[in-house]
Amino acid sequence: MGETAELFPSIEPFDTFRLDVGDGHHLYVEQSGNPNGQPALLLHGGPGAGSNPTMRRFHDPARYRIILFDQRGCGRSGPFASLANNTTWHLVEDIERIRRHLGIERWQLFGGSWGSALALAYAETHPERVTSLVLRGVFLVRRAELDWFYQSGCNWLFPEAYAAFVKPIPQAERGDVIAAYYRRLTVPDQAAQLEAARSWSLWEASTVSIVEDTQRLRLIPASPSILAFARIEAHYFVNRGFFAADGELLAKAYKLDGIPGIIVHGRYDVVTPVRNAWELAAAWPGSQLKIVSDAGHAMTEPGIARELIAATRAFADRMAS
Repeated sequence: MGETAELFPSIEPFDTFRLDVGDGHHLYVEQSGNPNGQPALLLHGGPGAGSNPTMRRFHDPARYRIILFDQRGCGRSGPFASLANNTTWHLVEDIERIRRHLGIERWQLFGGSWGSALALAYAETHPERVTSLVLRGVFLVRRAELDWFYQSGCNWLFPEAYAAFVKPIPQAERGDVIAAYYRRLTVPDQAAQLEAARSWSLWEASTVSIVEDTQRLRLIPASPSILAFARIEAHYFVNRGFFAADGELLAKAYKLDGIPGIIVHGRYDVVTPVRNAWELAAAWPGSQLKIVSDAGHAMTEPGIARELIAATRAFADRMAS
């Protein structure tokens, strides 16, 4: 096992605000660290998970201007759990709105899991706005990846958790588990939505760490955030990420040419398998792939955290030189 990474000290934002992005949505945005530091936008996972204070602790607050926001419908953004006008391309434009609002010319993007997919979608659309990318637990939103996690693949490793996950779904609907859950997460009955959200969220929480996080599993049933998390994830996944073609992010990786990047991925990540990161690195000449031999998917696992902090330090040094 590698040595444990020491996260940067917990800090509070120096600025928070709500940004009206149209379509009936408003976003929670915060800034912390050094107002004159190198700007870095941190993209949370899910989609629908919302940001959290731990995300601020992978960048040196003396050297970085750390920017977080809650994507449409989740966290402190609103309307809560809204699926209307909520697609990958709405989020890409939201990022541009935040950049322009803050008067930032170029910035680093830092994202894990769904956050890595959104970072890639933005960087491939606006490469001139990106100084560097730090990606963790690469997710390319391909059909094969979704099938692995929700249909057949990961269930071979976590059969008991998967059995609990599909238990609410009749056998006749199990040919497309995402669609079956999407129907239950979008019915008018909010109690039924919440019941489906608990089951959906527990499945993912059971698989994210190489060692089961019992505290996470214990807290999920009572968490109010799981409704947004499950509804928005199912909405994106039933629509295949709103991409024009399967594998679009990988096919357009050539647009990242000239953008330096560090990809951090756990060898035993069963949510987004390491093949995703390997294929992305092969298609992106300016990237470095760091495979952590003793980690799964979660950003707080020691080896993952160590490599993420090393990456943000390396880019800070590069920009300062």
